[in-house]
Amino acid sequence: MKLFTKLFAIIGLATGALAFTAPAQAQEAPDALIKRISEEVLTTAKNDKDIQAGNTRKVLELVEAKVLPHVDFQRMTALAAGRYWREATPEQQKQLTTEFRSLLVYTYSGAISQIRDQKLEFKPMRAESDNEVEVRSQVLQPKGGEPIQLNYRLEKTAAGWKIFDVNVLGAWLVETYKGNFASEISKGGIDGLIKTLSEKNKRLAASATRSGSKS
Repeated sequence: MKLFTKLFAIIGLATGALAFTAPAQAQEAPDALIKRISEEVLTTAKNDKDIQAGNTRKVLELVEAKVLPHVDFQRMTALAAGRYWREATPEQQKQLTTEFRSLLVYTYSGAISQIRDQKLEFKPMRAESDNEVEVRSQVLQPKGGEPIQLNYRLEKTAAGWKIFDVNVLGAWLVETYKGNFASEISKGGIDGLIKTLSEKNKRLAASATRSGSKS
């Protein structure tokens, strides 16, 4: 399956699942929140001419404003770093979280413009503990294409439900990055991983700037 198809699956619902900030809805059931807001975001993406044209800068602004406050990036980064997280200094942990956050934002933003006529189908939610759940769904492709499995792990916090992992086609995002992180750390340590992510983010930022200036 093409990379962008997988990336659509991640962002198509992840953006919707996280794009809600009203305090009155903070305790809304996680599956209900994902379903309702996902439909909103998919509709917006399908109808926004700039997003359809691939204006990455506009998508980045959307993600920054709507998504980021509702993702537990520190926990996500800690899980991806595994045992190396405990070996990192507080400053290294901060830098690594910042770079990983940026990488995910650029990855998600680059996929939003791929949204066309996909639809969503939800399955019963699974409770993993009192404070963690797995919301299961799949993305239905137009013209009878193979559905894309898309599940989320959410944790209940004082600020409401937050996503800390995403499963696409049976592969958890954190677990996928865990192998990449370990490989980079084995070559250059925590600082080497931070440098690698930083350089990749600079290239993605430059690409986003070019995309935004064309629209």
